[in-house]
Amino acid sequence: MRSPPPIAGTQTRPGIASAEAGLVLLDGPDGIAVTMTAYAASETGKSLIEAAQRAEHWTEPDT
Repeated sequence: MRSPPPIAGTQTRPGIASAEAGLVLLDGPDGIAVTMTAYAASETGKSLIEAAQRAEHWTEPDT
């Protein structure tokens, strides 16, 4: 099956994370930037990995 077309603004390039002054900085494509506490970054990372694994196995429901 074909995958659905990407939603406008969907990123196809990964962001790059770094740590500074006890915070996690995530720099993404097109100027996206997020600053998080270590806890928020860790939990976000876990959630992203789980969602990515589900998305990789996504199949369109039969219509």
